Amino acid sequence: MSEIEPDVLLPNGRMRQGALDGEVTQIHRGQSYAEEGDRFSIDGESFEVVEVSERTLGDLTDEDARAEGMADLAEYRKVLDRAHENFEWDDDSTVVRHRFERR
Repeated sequence: MSEIEPDVLLPNGRMRQGALDGEVTQIHRGQSYAEEGDRFSIDGESFEVVEVSERTLGDLTDEDARAEGMADLAEYRKVLDRAHENFEWDDDSTVVRHRFERR
């Protein structure tokens, strides 16, 4: 368990603000950026990573998208397309879910 910088896990201001607002409670990344028990702070608010698990893009649901601050999976896919050059959705691609809670 260690203290990590919030921008390591949450790469942009929208995600960090969403965590502060309680709208973002997890993020999927292409690799692991934290371990269970790691903590980070945003504007004096403390968060703890409570789950790190491998999944595939095909496992993601509308509920997952909402936990990342999106309306649904369709919006989530559009955001990934805009954020990553040459991105192609492949249901079999492995991603890592980082779920966190305010402490």
